Amino acid sequence: MTLAIAGYFSFVLLKAEDKSELLIGEASHGHFQIELACSSCHTDAFGGGEVIQSACVDCHGDDLALAHDSHPRKKFTDPRNADLLEVIDARQCVSCHTEHQKEQTHPMGVTLPEDYCYHCHQDIGESRLSHQGLAFDSCASAGCHNYHDNRALYEDFLVENSGQPWLQVVARLADSNHAANQAPTRLPVQIADSQVQRQQHDTITGQWLLSAHGRAGVDCAGCHTQGSDMDQAEWLEKPGLAQCQSCHALETRGYLDGKHGMKLAAGFSAVTPQDSTLQFQSQALHEPQGCTSCHGAHDFDTQNAAVGACLSCHDDEHSRAFLNSPHGRLAQAAIDGSKPWAEAVTCATCHMPRMTHKNPGLNFAAATPGNLSLEKTVDGGASLGEGHEATENAVISVVHNQNLTLRPNEKMIRPVCMSCHSLEFAIDALADETLIRNNFSGNPKQHIESVDWAVKRVKH
Repeated sequence: MTLAIAGYFSFVLLKAEDKSELLIGEASHGHFQIELACSSCHTDAFGGGEVIQSACVDCHGDDLALAHDSHPRKKFTDPRNADLLEVIDARQCVSCHTEHQKEQTHPMGVTLPEDYCYHCHQDIGESRLSHQGLAFDSCASAGCHNYHDNRALYEDFLVENSGQPWLQVVARLADSNHAANQAPTRLPVQIADSQVQRQQHDTITGQWLLSAHGRAGVDCAGCHTQGSDMDQAEWLEKPGLAQCQSCHALETRGYLDGKHGMKLAAGFSAVTPQDSTLQFQSQALHEPQGCTSCHGAHDFDTQNAAVGACLSCHDDEHSRAFLNSPHGRLAQAAIDGSKPWAEAVTCATCHMPRMTHKNPGLNFAAATPGNLSLEKTVDGGASLGEGHEATENAVISVVHNQNLTLRPNEKMIRPVCMSCHSLEFAIDALADETLIRNNFSGNPKQHIESVDWAVKRVKH
């Protein structure tokens, strides 16, 4: 019996395509797409905790650096904080985020009891009048504290941005075609097949001519070729991610880090909506996700990608409520032409804001958090504009990793919400689950006192 069991699992390990039998438990919401890519985390079968830690940092290190991690590892390796290790050994990510334990996994993949903050910070509850009497497991409640990214809730920031009107008057960028005025990164290639294709497909050619690619001079062969030697390039019938990446390296990197592309990054086939536990449109369940799923194959309509493409897949309550929400009505008015596109607030405005690249001379593929900033959206609805917008000291590109502003949702406050709304309104709105479900149709029904407490402490 022992030999038979060993033989079966050896077959699964070495030969079978489906290795789900080897899982020791279901993966968390953040990792379920790559749960069969064991080597993504277990890079050395016989490695210890440091191997797993390196794997965590390889994937999430950039996000933590961009967020100015509130609890970096160095805080717990500092000898002055040695006493903290008796409470929680947070030198390893798995101390708080143990994978394959779905039955005890809380939101954000945390596998500790929900009172984990209290054990290190119980003195706050005793010394601050505002915190006395609060529940011991309420530190990480909406509108309060986040373990890793607490920038939107630092006391100084709360005080500095207190007392503002709930709706800000914002100066948005004019609706311009950023890519049309730039030379393409990948130079146009003229080959015979390209000319033939343009003559045979009038509709496709018309879509291309009106697109950012057409206006920038990127011919059909700019995408429909493969091979590094353009003199020997072969016609490619269906371009894939590799062709998009040759020009859009920074966007591709974000895409592969996000929910839509992480499965591709792990070496699997593209994710389909049916792979997720979220609600999706039935007709979209089996559609593999890629660049053209949202952008179209030839027209690359960024306005459609900012709203229509999202709603053609997502069918949860929040998504269904978008079109009739205040944000959705602004987007629809822009689509209808009654408002400039720069005044639209789309799905992409909040979930795919622009990122400032502080060194325009740097290759996008080599971009690091040290020269990236996700401090503020600059143009609302136009946040899904084509290409990159060059400024004197920076280049601005679209964030294609939705995770950066999604979980916890307070990460959205600084780069997104405060482009239009006050800090207090944003905190209250993001803490109201009903308001989130109806896509912010109405005002928050509760008030989070974080800003009030911070202002009161400064005055006293």
